[in-house]
Amino acid sequence: MPKSTTFSNDLIALIFNAAAIANLADNAGSSPATNLYVSLHTASPGVGGSQLTNEAAYTNYARVAVTRTAGGWTVSGGVASNVGLIQFPQCGVTGATITHVAIGTASSGAGKVLYQGALNSSLAVANLIQPQFAAAALTATES
Repeated sequence: MPKSTTFSNDLIALIFNAAAIANLADNAGSSPATNLYVSLHTASPGVGGSQLTNEAAYTNYARVAVTRTAGGWTVSGGVASNVGLIQFPQCGVTGATITHVAIGTASSGAGKVLYQGALNSSLAVANLIQPQFAAAALTATES
């Protein structure tokens, strides 16, 4: 059974903007997440994987934090997209070929993958290459 459009919109706003769903879910807790973390992958992390699954490991690589606010993500019509540039560290000596991206819960380690997908085309990351997503180029859809 599919979710309603209204609930899909509410759910993605909860995840990306920390916006409460009245009488159902809120962002209150002892330490609610303030960021989501974008990670790069050399193959799909899969539906059962973590952010470590097939994660890129080029020299200087690190996940990028994006705030869970309207300043970090635009949410409209069941779609979330990045407000600003998401820029990863510049590659050093050892590179990788990036094929997938994920949005998850941890700055490092086996974070929970919330959304993941393939890039439109793979990106060969080599010395001095700095992967990035322009504003509104990374989208996640809740349907």
